[in-house]
Amino acid sequence: MRSKMIYSSAVLLAMIMGLGSRAFGERLPPFAASHLGDALWASMIYFACRVLFTRKPLWQSLLLSLCFSFGIEFSQLYQGEWINGLRTTRAGGLILGKGFLWIDLLRYTVGIVFSYALDRFCWPQKSNNDV
Repeated sequence: MRSKMIYSSAVLLAMIMGLGSRAFGERLPPFAASHLGDALWASMIYFACRVLFTRKPLWQSLLLSLCFSFGIEFSQLYQGEWINGLRTTRAGGLILGKGFLWIDLLRYTVGIVFSYALDRFCWPQKSNNDV
């Protein structure tokens, strides 16, 4: 239960920081304003996977969060009327995005790998099968 609370806090922190990076992007360095929000979104996805699969090895959450994030990005290649209608809403735009960008795949990868590394090295008491 303690792990779920910690991972839930990490999800919340990533959400707050990600929304903050969008809301206050003009106050951030241009590089951070351009890339941080997507990396934090992917970080949130990784930690959400850890909330759901706390007892599973870390690498499974790494792969699942990469697949989910890439799936969302590739879904943006489909521009059906019904899904574009969802994307125009605030929540739909935040979750589904609006348009496919190759750079987003790199941003997601960096955010997820960073979160995985943070998870891996901040919890050294985990067994070796968590690699």
